[in-house]
Amino acid sequence: MKKIISGFTLFFASIVGFAQPQAYYNGIDFELNGQPLKNALAAKITSTHVDQISYEQVWTALKVTDLNPTNSNQVMLIYGHTGVTSGKYSRVRAKNDNGGSNGDWNREHVYARSLGTPNLEQSAANSDAHHLRSSDVQLNGDRGNKKFASGSGNSGSSGSNWYPGDEWKGDVARMMMYMYLRYPTQCIPTNVAVGTVSSSFDQMIGLFLQWNVEDPVSQIEIQRNTYLGNASNSAGQGNRNPFIDNPYLATKIWGGPVAEEKWGLLLSNDDFNKIEFGIYPNPTSENKVYVQTSEIVNTITIHSIDGKLIQQITNPQFENNEFEINNLNTGFYIITLKSDNKSTAKKLIVK
Repeated sequence: MKKIISGFTLFFASIVGFAQPQAYYNGIDFELNGQPLKNALAAKITSTHVDQISYEQVWTALKVTDLNPTNSNQVMLIYGHTGVTSGKYSRVRAKNDNGGSNGDWNREHVYARSLGTPNLEQSAANSDAHHLRSSDVQLNGDRGNKKFASGSGNSGSSGSNWYPGDEWKGDVARMMMYMYLRYPTQCIPTNVAVGTVSSSFDQMIGLFLQWNVEDPVSQIEIQRNTYLGNASNSAGQGNRNPFIDNPYLATKIWGGPVAEEKWGLLLSNDDFNKIEFGIYPNPTSENKVYVQTSEIVNTITIHSIDGKLIQQITNPQFENNEFEINNLNTGFYIITLKSDNKSTAKKLIVK
């Protein structure tokens, strides 16, 4: 049975208050893999890109999309260093301190304009806010148009190339995946990163697939996607980044390491070995449940049905093949169990 998002699924989602983001993908057949799925998602994000915002409007967008989730008077600065709150390597800056002088933040083209084919400057891609991020003026200048390359720790040069930093590499990967789907001949991954091509049918770089797994989706990525995906917002575009909504879509298209799967009720894991497990009681009227399995489990992740990470448990210790998960509020959740080469997700209802 093909797993097209059905009218019933959307009706169910609307009842529980989670029609977005899954309703956005209505009509896409998630049994597809590889090039066909890539083509379907590319058509979706192109047809729903109904508002081409201007480069000037990008300032308006970033003052909303890049807000610090813990301080609405600040924006988060991509490439900023962990724990730094001032100067060139700061992670945050007052949201109205934007401009082109040292001490300001400006609009970083994560897909460097000059690396496009042709240059992005005189095209719609130049002002597509899905790849524009707040960045310190000086640090943005350090990056320049250097290609992305492997590294570790905070951002900085990696030889003649650029490592975005442990905190930002997943953001970069998912932005580059979006740009490739949206502008397939202009924003090619091999033009913007150093590494080995991951698949036989196109030019995705394996490094981006690795970063997509190693650095999970953050709250700022979710809030960016939510704002830009709503064309009613003053600087919204109407389209979404699918790889923020579900990083596992990259795995279904290009293969590589298995990324986080946020839609266990919508997507199939048939391409990968499954972990057999049970959840009980389900539904539950308490704030805890038990996961039961006899298999080795490296990670348990719990997401709300709209994709927000609720808990992540690394190397859970099972007793008599059971593990207790507690502190769950009323709602609908996706529980995913992963081992080295297995990944399975199931739905949980907490009444």
